[in-house]
Amino acid sequence: MKVFVIAGEASGDKLGAALMAGLRSLRPDVTFDGVGGPLMQEQGLQSRFPMEELSVMGLAEILPKYRALKARIRQMADAVLADPPDVLITIDSPDFCLRVARLVKAASNIRTVHYVAPTVWAWRPKRAEKMARHIDHVLALFPFEPPLMQAAGMECDFVGHPVVAEPVATAQEAAALGEGTVVLVLPGSRKGEVSRLADRFGVAVAKIAAALPDARFVIPTTRGVHDLVQARVADWQVPVTVLPPGSPEKAAWFKRADVALAASGTVSLELAASETPMVIAYDMAWLSRIIISRMLMVDSVTLVNLVSETRVVPEFIGAACQPGPIADAVLAVLADPGAQRAAMALTMVRLGQGGEAPGLRAARAVLQRLEEPAVQNQQP
Repeated sequence: MKVFVIAGEASGDKLGAALMAGLRSLRPDVTFDGVGGPLMQEQGLQSRFPMEELSVMGLAEILPKYRALKARIRQMADAVLADPPDVLITIDSPDFCLRVARLVKAASNIRTVHYVAPTVWAWRPKRAEKMARHIDHVLALFPFEPPLMQAAGMECDFVGHPVVAEPVATAQEAAALGEGTVVLVLPGSRKGEVSRLADRFGVAVAKIAAALPDARFVIPTTRGVHDLVQARVADWQVPVTVLPPGSPEKAAWFKRADVALAASGTVSLELAASETPMVIAYDMAWLSRIIISRMLMVDSVTLVNLVSETRVVPEFIGAACQPGPIADAVLAVLADPGAQRAAMALTMVRLGQGGEAPGLRAARAVLQRLEEPAVQNQQP
């Protein structure tokens, strides 16, 4: 069995690696081709080029790299068509992945699967209908997404969110990091995010430190932004501990932290899994902010709020991303985290905690849907 798989950022690399592991357990004869990061490469993928080339977010940010991305799109489609796989699986990064799928479908009947449903419940609802023209099957991370995808004409399975299968540190491991108040600071996993948020987060951290002189501040980093984070926090007024990528202490610090200040994204679910209350803050390039703010269909961008159907996680998005209010919110959450803890627990249950690992569920869904047409053709 041949699978061509494409992921374009760190979160997609995690999804892809778990899916690949699931496929290998169910179909030991499977082989992989495509693009992915270090986790997918550990599962047997030889990436055709560095995945980081695709880690671009925001309308304004994409424009300078448009020609290079367009060339990579054509390269990937040509590679799929030159040696047709049993299935093409694209993972998140829709601006890149869905364009590859469109070219492939225009020239073949290769089955296409997209892992991570588009957030049509948040903005641009017509995306599902456009996507259905070249995607056969969607693997959804959230339980409310399959009806939306099916209504647009695609097969869709809720397979659970990978956060429920990721290891969480024990209370003993967290306690070993010492006593006192710990504030986790997470300014993003992309360079653009860190560049926009670092200064504002730094001012907020200084205000929190003024109210909590004994607090410790810890910043876990990812491979692509570690050096940038180090450079930006050098100007902060408060000393911080910057964890290197892959730090064995990262999970323990997530568990140990009393509160987190984080950029918007899936990190809110990682914090929820560790039962760490949070405040979410985010901004983007001016043009992206204006366009996206006019298209949003929801009153929250924080996944814990959306999945739990509450609004207990404070968020400061766009023009509201200001250090003073952010610092005040962090202190308020720290003083009374009860409502957030209940919402985080509900979120984990709704995302599949306690069930079969999402990567295995995703692999099983891919194989079952792949086999269905053959079974149907054999029926009299």
